[in-house]
Formats: sequence, structure tokens, C-alpha cells
Amino acid sequence: MATWTWVLIAVGIVVVVGLFAVALFSQRRTARLRRNFGPEYDREVQAREGRRRAEAELRGREKQRARIEIKPLPAQTRVRFVAEWRDLQERFVDQPSNAVVAADGLVTRLMGARGYPTDGFQAQATLISVDYPDVVDNYRHAHGVYDRAGSQQADTEDLRGAFLHYRLLFDRLVQVAATDDATEERVGGDGPQAWPARHAANEPVPSESIPPPGHPGYAHDGSGR
Repeated sequence: MATWTWVLIAVGIVVVVGLFAVALFSQRRTARLRRNFGPEYDREVQAREGRRRAEAELRGREKQRARIEIKPLPAQTRVRFVAEWRDLQERFVDQPSNAVVAADGLVTRLMGARGYPTDGFQAQATLISVDYPDVVDNYRHAHGVYDRAGSQQADTEDLRGAFLHYRLLFDRLVQVAATDDATEERVGGDGPQAWPARHAANEPVPSESIPPPGHPGYAHDGSGR
């Protein structure tokens, strides 16, 4: 067999092996992104009408997140945020619209305390999708209600749902271990104010303290007045 024939065969083998390696790498990358982003992966594929563009977007988010140092909260700062949330939860009964608006601001300040940039909702949601992909869509929904709540255009069921969504993200951002006895001593007691010391970071706060529509504290226009 001529030498050039062997050369062509060798080149063909190299090309096939290279294509196989690329396909394998792509499959593994897709599997990793699906695993890391969960429902956010499918959302991006649908929004960008294709896997390639969606994966490029998600990889870009990962690179952006890698440049940011996220810090744990000092104990006293954590206690202060938990106390603020407790006050908001109590205020929600009489002023649901105001409480939702304030919850958005509180969550933004909590992000800032952890080290996330707070220069706009889209940027915040992008980074939150990397660390907490299972709740970022809840955050988007809550912020949409927040936009309407400022002009009293959200009904009471929307407001209640938004407040619960904000609390899911608050839960994750506070990140208190169930064994944090020092925080438990500072916070103490039962009810919402005791939650961070008694629940793992992935477990949401009980929702019983937020009344359903029809509760006397609700106003029909969602304003609480």
C-alpha cells in the first residue's frame, strides 16, 4: 500500500478520535450545566431557542460569579437581618404592599452584605441563578409583583405569593446552620425570629404566620388600608 494511503488513513483516524473527544466533552459539559442549573438550564434553552446559546450564557454566568467573593454573614449582621425580616412579616398583615416593597429592598441589602453586586435586578438575578438556581425564578416572579406593588396594582394573592418567594431567597442567603447555638441564644424564642437558628439553609421558613386572603388584616386593594 502506498505511503500516501497510510497517511490518509492516519489523518482519518485522528479526525475521528478528535470528533469523538469533542462530542464527549460537549456531552459532559451539558450534563454538568444541567446538574448545576437545574430548571434554569431548561428555561434558558427555551428562551434562547437552542442549547448552544443557552450553554454559552450559563457558562458566562459561571465565569462572572467566579470573579466575585461571596462572604458569610457575621453573627451580629445575621441577627439584624433576621430581626428586620420578622418585623416585615408582622407588617405584612396590615400593609402587604409596603411589606413586599420593603422585602425587595431587604433582600437586595442582604445580597450586598454577602458580596453580590447590587447595581440592578437583572445582574442580581443572573448571579443568584448560579448559586441558587432552584429559587431564582421565584425571585423573578416576586420582583415582578414588586414592580406592581409600588403603584398598588398587585392583588392580595400576588402579594402573599411574592412575599413567600422573597422569603425563600432570604432563607438561602442567610445560610444559618441548624447547630448555630450562638445565634439561637441571641435570637431566642419561637416563631419567625427563631427560624435561622433552628432550620438548615435549604429549609424554608414556615408560612403559617402569613395569613391567607380573606384574613381581616388584608385590604381588598392589597394596600392593607
